[in-house]
Amino acid sequence: MSDVDAALYFFFFYIGACLGSFANVVIYRLPLGESVVRPRSHCQSCKKSISWYDNIPIFSWLLLRGRCRNCGTRFSVRYFFVELLTAILFVLAYFYIGLNWNLLEALIFIFSLVCCTFIDFDHMILPDQFTLSGIIIGLLGAWLNPERNFMDAIFGVLLGGGFLWAMAYFYYLFTKQEGMGGGDIKLLAWIGAVLGWKAIPFVIMSSAIVGSVVGLILARKQNQGLKTVIPFGPYLALGAGLHLFGGQTIGLWYFNLFLPAFS
Repeated sequence: MSDVDAALYFFFFYIGACLGSFANVVIYRLPLGESVVRPRSHCQSCKKSISWYDNIPIFSWLLLRGRCRNCGTRFSVRYFFVELLTAILFVLAYFYIGLNWNLLEALIFIFSLVCCTFIDFDHMILPDQFTLSGIIIGLLGAWLNPERNFMDAIFGVLLGGGFLWAMAYFYYLFTKQEGMGGGDIKLLAWIGAVLGWKAIPFVIMSSAIVGSVVGLILARKQNQGLKTVIPFGPYLALGAGLHLFGGQTIGLWYFNLFLPAFS
């Protein structure tokens, strides 16, 4: 590895860690309707603002052992995890995509998916601020980026959103119960706008497998059977991430196997 490559890997790790720190703010405040800019980060227990030297992504949490310097209240390990996860994902994006316009779109996509994943885990919602704006940004990126195809993104929106909408419609038709949230429909449409329509079968397949396994485990632990409710957004985000980081080969093989006429 050259010195330039090493510097770039460090740069994307650092940027990812910083945006992971901001993601923690968004994840906590956005569902509560609070500003993600003001006030500055502070301890929820003693309300004291966190100094800049105690707010260095990843390292400050480790140095303070996950506690507030002022009152000693323990901070959730998830703050550390989100920062580290985002940093690693940014490095992986550079590794798989390289230094081009697609990378910029991928980094915006990754940051937004991280925020949506943990908001959905916490509140069972996928904010329109991400899903609807993500569709617009994805289509705009496909229009401006010469390495992408605009119609591919359009069909991605229609196939992604349309597939889950049809599933939700028929589930309600037969059960008279809501089975799929509108946020999930918009999320898959957003994924289609960014990754293209050929990515949709792979994302659906991988998210359904992982989501089903998790759902069965939770159903057994909670003894609620089919009434167990889990957020599906994180598994759609996982499927999109798998496709982004090398899953294209598997996805295209799966696509060509079942829909060779469209390959």
